[in-house]
Amino acid sequence: MVKYEVIVSNSNLAQAATANNVFIKLVGTDGESKRTWLTNVKGSATFYLGAESKFSMYCPTSLGKLVLIELDKKPLPMFPEDNWFPNKIQIKSPEGDLYTFPIYRWIAGCEVHLFREGTALRIFDDNHHLGKYGREKELKQREELWHVYKEGLPHCMKADNPSSLPCEVVFSFTKAKEFILTASSGLAELQLKGLSCNQKNWSDINAIKKVFCTKKTDISEYVQKHWRDDAFFGYQYLNGVNPSLIRRCSALPENFTVTDEMVFLRGAGCLSGEMQKGNIYLLDYKQLDGVTPNVINGKKQYLTAPLVLLHKTPDDKLMPIAIQLKQTPGEDNPIFFPSDSEYDWLMAKMFVRSADFSEHQLNVHLLRTHLLAEVFAVSLLRNVPMVHPLYKLLIPHTRYTLQINFLARAALISETGVFTKFAASGGEGMITILKRSLSSMTYSSLCIPDDITERGMESVPNYYYRDDGLKLWEIIHRFVRGVLCHYYKTDAEVHQDSELQKWIQDIFEHGFLSQSCTGIPQSFDSVDELIKFVTMVIFTCSGQHSAVNSGQYDYGGWMPNTPISLQRAPPTTKGTTSEATMLQTLPDVNTTAQGMSTLWLLSKQSTDFVALGQFPEDHFCEEIPSKLIVDFQGELEILSTVIKTRNKSLEVPYTYMDPTLLENSVAI
Repeated sequence: MVKYEVIVSNSNLAQAATANNVFIKLVGTDGESKRTWLTNVKGSATFYLGAESKFSMYCPTSLGKLVLIELDKKPLPMFPEDNWFPNKIQIKSPEGDLYTFPIYRWIAGCEVHLFREGTALRIFDDNHHLGKYGREKELKQREELWHVYKEGLPHCMKADNPSSLPCEVVFSFTKAKEFILTASSGLAELQLKGLSCNQKNWSDINAIKKVFCTKKTDISEYVQKHWRDDAFFGYQYLNGVNPSLIRRCSALPENFTVTDEMVFLRGAGCLSGEMQKGNIYLLDYKQLDGVTPNVINGKKQYLTAPLVLLHKTPDDKLMPIAIQLKQTPGEDNPIFFPSDSEYDWLMAKMFVRSADFSEHQLNVHLLRTHLLAEVFAVSLLRNVPMVHPLYKLLIPHTRYTLQINFLARAALISETGVFTKFAASGGEGMITILKRSLSSMTYSSLCIPDDITERGMESVPNYYYRDDGLKLWEIIHRFVRGVLCHYYKTDAEVHQDSELQKWIQDIFEHGFLSQSCTGIPQSFDSVDELIKFVTMVIFTCSGQHSAVNSGQYDYGGWMPNTPISLQRAPPTTKGTTSEATMLQTLPDVNTTAQGMSTLWLLSKQSTDFVALGQFPEDHFCEEIPSKLIVDFQGELEILSTVIKTRNKSLEVPYTYMDPTLLENSVAI
């Protein structure tokens, strides 16, 4: 008889322990063990939180090199079944070899689960017949994961409720309870104040402070003081929650007929001259043109598709110099300037900021981070087994994404969802904007180095999104290159890996609806192509999501700065606005309250937050990937220090790309 030592590492997650009987079978190249009950003197307390439990198993002869293990569990008689979350199982063979089997998922029910030894294997490396069988069985169970939520939108995860999601991607107990508590406490506060059902206009702009007088951030306080300022208006398009719309303007759009005589450029020459110098920038909300606006509280809402010119002044401020609120020029569509009356100009900026709310929430935030992250994750689960190096590299960046998106579809964008009921672009307009945004999306716009170049934003000063984002992209790119080049030495090996190819084919078909105009790869022909795409995936799920999500309450917590909706038509002539018309245009009290409550929820970090570069789950067991992870963490720490040092001298710190503050995945 030969002895195998089994070491089970249990998770510290709340409710991750089990009192069920746990059974294991070892499978090696030279045979397999009997199904063995893992028991010791601790009895039902064997698998408690954070415990490392040791067991001995005996086999008639050596099993050879271990390939996989089979795990299952059964409840004790008269005891309920429970779910179990082990971290990993290590097995010491009679030859003295230590094998590690990463688990890191909930084990529910009584079915048998197969887990592979932790060494990463590409499909053509997996030569053992039982290894191939385990690989095929794992993927076979996940063939039917796609679901069409709405025609013309990226496909999503097929799930009737959160409990039907794959066990490795569901919320922890802590995350689930905190999410519910944050949502319910915000709504309860609004109900106590009588705001959630109040369909009246605001009679005093200062009364908006009462919505969440206790929920403030340093930046939301700053916004409340400076939201009327032109310099702050321009600043938000560099470092607010939508920093990827602005582009350098080398020629005016034909439908935006601003002339040199119309604008005054502080401390500079004429418009055409400044345009040639690269100092004029454009915001164009053309994707909102003609969108059917919502009806809220029985009142028609208004959503414009503005055009905005901004000027970089000699003192490096970005100042708005002209605003046209609709795409089609005409007598009823005046161009507004800072020289107009106070409320004409302020109202024009408010309509722009309200349009930005819809553009940001639907295109930049929902589509380009949440929905794409879900596509990347579902394709990974369908096509790439746990033992594959790509799975090990990307699975940390899928944490909680599928469940948070399921909840978003149920509570935000469903027929009764908050966005559908209370946003100007809710309902029919929402689907129109999402379809247009997907049709116009390009691969290059998802890769920040290409995107910055295409928008001509390489040299504009004080663009911290760009500065931090490019550094973060390069750090991720070096890490991804190191890991993938360890496993793929030649382009032929990439081309040969059918699981990699199926992953990208699924993304192209189900995420980008087979639209070749997007430039999304349909296959990988080289190591460099693979490295760039995987870098984009990790950057999208971490840095980009943080940049467009984390500041939502900072910049939207003072509603007039980012109105969720507006309920009077935009002015068609100048000189007709006042403080009274502004208050009548702002959303009703309940609409304001619901919007601010949602932004608070979506900006709230949970206590089990995992920062970029932190890997609580050890999916990689080999020496080289493990060293690359340490190097990656070191580079991220240096970047964080650089960002924190810079922020000390800024009036408005830019923190959304600080690696210590951005999450590893789309988890909120």
